[in-house]
Amino acid sequence: MKFGKRLKQHVQETLPGWRDMYLNYKGLKKHVKLRSSSLECEISEDEFVYLLDNEVEKFNAFFMEQEEDFIIRHEEMQQRIKRIIGNEPSSQEEYDSYEQEMSKIKKDIVDFHGEMVLLVNYSNINYTGMTKILKKYDKRTGGFLRLSFIQKVMEQPFFTTELVSKLVKECETTIGELFPAMVAAEEMTKAAGTVAGEGIFKNTVEALLTMKEIRKGSSTHSHFSLPTLNLRDIELIRSFQFSSPIPII
Repeated sequence: MKFGKRLKQHVQETLPGWRDMYLNYKGLKKHVKLRSSSLECEISEDEFVYLLDNEVEKFNAFFMEQEEDFIIRHEEMQQRIKRIIGNEPSSQEEYDSYEQEMSKIKKDIVDFHGEMVLLVNYSNINYTGMTKILKKYDKRTGGFLRLSFIQKVMEQPFFTTELVSKLVKECETTIGELFPAMVAAEEMTKAAGTVAGEGIFKNTVEALLTMKEIRKGSSTHSHFSLPTLNLRDIELIRSFQFSSPIPII
């Protein structure tokens, strides 16, 4: 499956509020196809760059909003865990309440982890789409827009995922501390309410597999390629029987 179809499928499967925030790959591809001197409706390079800049602004606004929300939620989650762990039950009633709260924390922290992984994937897939569009544009026009524009993209907030990746790793550490390592995968599945591959956990698994495919090394590796994915989740998800997304080519 080609990138455009894979992106469309991904957008349809992602969180509802995120669907309008992805790259307008189909629209930009149409503009690239119009790049011919025989067509009166073609747009200039400046106009094309203007369209690309609008996409980047959209990515940045959405990414930074989500990132700020994650920082706040991460701190709230840590405080919540400290409160429940610091109040050990001394009666059956308190123990029942403790178990109920821990069950809620398990679900919430796995959902939170999943949303952050989806945001990293959001960055990856939009960057990948941008590089593909620019490659098509340069091929069509014989120009060199890709180099200068991607260098600018790599300095944008939406491309800089270090903070979110750090929160993902801290969340994984917390999960490891709360759930024994031998049952981590089972607990994460239960906490996410996953039934037959439904819910945010399925989206997270698919996002991780998509990122692995996008970022894996290949013979076409270049300055524009994303680094090889190094998230611990890749090993964890191998134990789940979800279908892998079709490789992006």
